[in-house]
Amino acid sequence: MPLQVVPVALHPQGEALDPRAAAARAVLSRPLAVDTLGRRFHVEWDPHAPVTPLGQLVFFAQFLAAGGLFTDWVGTCPLRFTSPNAPQLADLLGTVTLAVLAGQNRYAHVTALRADAVNPQGLGMSKVCSEDSVRRAFAAADPAACAAWQTAALQKTWQPALRHGWILDLDTTVKPIYGHQEGAEVGYNPHKPGRPSHAYHTLFVRHLRLVLDVAVRPGKQHAATHSRDNLWRVWENLPRDCRPWLLCGDASYGHEGLLAECEARGQKYLFRLRRSGGVKQLITLLESQGGWRPAVHGWSGAEGELQLTGWTQKRRVLVLRRPRERAAPETAASATPALPWPALALSGPAPEYEYQILVTNLAEELLSVSGLYAQRADAENIYDELKNQWGWGGFTTKDLLRCQVAARNVALVYNWWNLFVRCAEPERPREAVTSRPLLLCAVGRLVESGRQVVLRLTSTHAEAARAQELLSGLSLFLSGLLNTAEQLDGPARWERIWERILRPWLRPRGLLPGPSG
Repeated sequence: MPLQVVPVALHPQGEALDPRAAAARAVLSRPLAVDTLGRRFHVEWDPHAPVTPLGQLVFFAQFLAAGGLFTDWVGTCPLRFTSPNAPQLADLLGTVTLAVLAGQNRYAHVTALRADAVNPQGLGMSKVCSEDSVRRAFAAADPAACAAWQTAALQKTWQPALRHGWILDLDTTVKPIYGHQEGAEVGYNPHKPGRPSHAYHTLFVRHLRLVLDVAVRPGKQHAATHSRDNLWRVWENLPRDCRPWLLCGDASYGHEGLLAECEARGQKYLFRLRRSGGVKQLITLLESQGGWRPAVHGWSGAEGELQLTGWTQKRRVLVLRRPRERAAPETAASATPALPWPALALSGPAPEYEYQILVTNLAEELLSVSGLYAQRADAENIYDELKNQWGWGGFTTKDLLRCQVAARNVALVYNWWNLFVRCAEPERPREAVTSRPLLLCAVGRLVESGRQVVLRLTSTHAEAARAQELLSGLSLFLSGLLNTAEQLDGPARWERIWERILRPWLRPRGLLPGPSG
């Protein structure tokens, strides 16, 4: 019997398509008339055009190249793959960088970057890896090797700034977990009581809003004592002239163990104290003595010495107070209003003041010390940005190791972008919610003519002209480091970049309200 040959349409990759699917594809390839409220548009699909919605990322890639940051990070990565199908390290870590920069917080969101044919070239990548490759990459990694690699990369970003007086802020945040992940335990979770969580113990550089390091712990290990090992590891690895002038933290850090360790190392500290019987007695004594002096933001203060139960010595304690706002008169149906945290209520009649108690070994005046503690509130803003605008609210896996790796990767890319924005405009720091639309998002089309590659950018931002001015000035500065000053290596160029970032801080005075000179 003679064979009958039936023509079969092929997909561009070579696989056979059903005739009906081929007919549907032919229809979809035609221009589509779309009637809108304003006018009719004729829509054509161009899936192979070299375009990107993050066109201005090319300047960030130039920033990383000038400082040698991305190249060193990839070159020192401890991952080693033996499979011929495994991704290249540059592709894998480049995909992580692109995903974090784009504001993604789930591995599944990596799929949205797969068709970007422009930005991978800027990072020296051959392709964007799949979500599964990124998720599984660190599953079998050595925890100690990964920690050493990531902390070294973090240290390279911020160490040039630490030669000036600076303050280390300590804080802890809770990340709710919605699965059966390792370390998902029910602990302190004020926003979602009873929900399992992880605890992120973080070290920050005040004012510059940089992450020194983050340690991810199970939910029950939210207490500050679980961050002490990582704190002193970072502290001892710093050169002596780069160690912080001051450690600052809330009431969870004001306990004998950390205070004694600071005093043994000669480290200045400023922590808040919890309300206890001994603290209440000191407040009563100071109220009876009077002599309150003005502090910052409407507070007034007095001080004394106190040795609480369990303390090995007397320490300087500052008591700050301010008038409590008068609540509206209660009605019979209204409940007793809750006291605002961290106010301290004394026993007896309704107090006239709310109190804040600080313990410190600083010798500065009360007004200066109260101002230093008030500045600590910015740490909450950093947490809000990292959890809601970056990836600390997601990138969750079943094992704690990959959660730790993801947290440090996000912190590293956050530091890079933060410094990039400050380098573009040192006088005005911006959060990601404003800096990404201005300095990252723009339609970019790649045009190749001969041997020249042109990237044409079109920004829809109202301040597109300002963005062009900032990025052009930064690019000229970085080009000078890469091309004009060819004798400079990566670390030397990174020092020059930091000089530009710190210019507003160092011109009028020291970096922080700490020691002069």
